[in-house]
Amino acid sequence: MALDLMTAFTELPPAIDYVLPNMVAGTVGAIVSPGGAGKSMLALQLAAQIAGGPDLLDIGEFPSGAVAYLPAEDPTAAIHHRLHVLGSYLTPPQQQAVADGLLVEPLIGRCPDIMSSAWFDGLRQVAEGRRLLILDTLRRFHIEEENASGPMSQVIGRMEAIAAETGCAIVFLHHSSKGAAMMGAGDQQQASRGSSVLVDNIRWQSYLSGMTPGEAEEWGVDDGQRGYFVRFGVSKANYGAPFPERWLRRHEGGVLKPAVLERQKRQQFVKPKAVAGIGDDNW
Repeated sequence: MALDLMTAFTELPPAIDYVLPNMVAGTVGAIVSPGGAGKSMLALQLAAQIAGGPDLLDIGEFPSGAVAYLPAEDPTAAIHHRLHVLGSYLTPPQQQAVADGLLVEPLIGRCPDIMSSAWFDGLRQVAEGRRLLILDTLRRFHIEEENASGPMSQVIGRMEAIAAETGCAIVFLHHSSKGAAMMGAGDQQQASRGSSVLVDNIRWQSYLSGMTPGEAEEWGVDDGQRGYFVRFGVSKANYGAPFPERWLRRHEGGVLKPAVLERQKRQQFVKPKAVAGIGDDNW
């Protein structure tokens, strides 16, 4: 349907509906990180918050609503463990709110494929009436060539169609490239593995990046503790003000909570004063 331009010129538009920091309802986004960085727990915590749970990540308050989290690479037992430890951070009323508002359906072994009509229709039904749908991970929801722009455009296009029709925001989890991980560039837009379409055609991208040795020195973290800290931020946002990145710390069971770190002051080199007489031409 074409827009009425005179109405657009003269009437105030409705407020933008944000589902997550800088992410608008009815759009598609991604969480990108290396394997094992904790993005599945991050996704589960985001899902629980929007479903009615607490803001454990300190990302700010957002309107609650029904959420679906579809993990397709972890066994049910592993997800049960994550939910159990996450539940220990929730009060009984919060546990009930999340239980009522969050659908978690493991799909491992079922080979979901968003390009098939049956799976496309099924995912659209899941998204109907929900604020957020999380797919964990993208590679498990299609069988196309990941480095090919054409097929990846179609995969993203399928998600966009579901999001636009239902008003549900869709976030897929995705791995960063090996090069980005090795170079410590996980916070860059192009850190995403595969075709650049996976970045260019979405409206929002966040990252979870491990702490490098240099960052550990900068923040005064012992190298033996470095693996507990990850950096979370938004590398691409088409809407809204910039979201300040923050450090998170892994707690028991992998639950992520804000880390309290203090940047270390760099020691400045002070040139020693010359000893009297030394260096003098007359010595």
